[in-house]
Amino acid sequence: MNRLFMIIFFLVSWSEDSTAQSMGRSYRTALGVKVWDGAGISLKSFVTPTNALEVIGYFYRNGSRITGLYEIHGNVGGAPGLRWYVGPGAHVGFYNKRYGNRAFAGIDGVLGLDLKINKAPLNLSVDWQPSYEFGEDRGFTGNWGGVGIRYTF
Repeated sequence: MNRLFMIIFFLVSWSEDSTAQSMGRSYRTALGVKVWDGAGISLKSFVTPTNALEVIGYFYRNGSRITGLYEIHGNVGGAPGLRWYVGPGAHVGFYNKRYGNRAFAGIDGVLGLDLKINKAPLNLSVDWQPSYEFGEDRGFTGNWGGVGIRYTF
């Protein structure tokens, strides 16, 4: 019985901490959508207070793409909840029939702003993701990025 009580106590404490954090000016993990030249599903998770990993599954008119980013965050002075971020990443994707039914891979960079809405489990972001794709007729493209809206927990 004591073990059951301890487990319940731990789960309730963890749940309250997660809810309190997601309602403040910071968050640990966020899940939502990112929109640009298509739509994407975005999962962002902090591994340290200033470093996060983000995985984005994009779906757009040319095909689909999965991007992984390592983001270094810093505070914007005088703006609680607002942070800048920058970092490297990589992607793999697949073009549809209209664009040759082929796979591609590349490297990415990211530069953006991240806002955690105080007293709401909501995160907004806007970023630019320049990338370089390897392969024939590929190269640099500066038209990736997006506007994100995510639920924080």
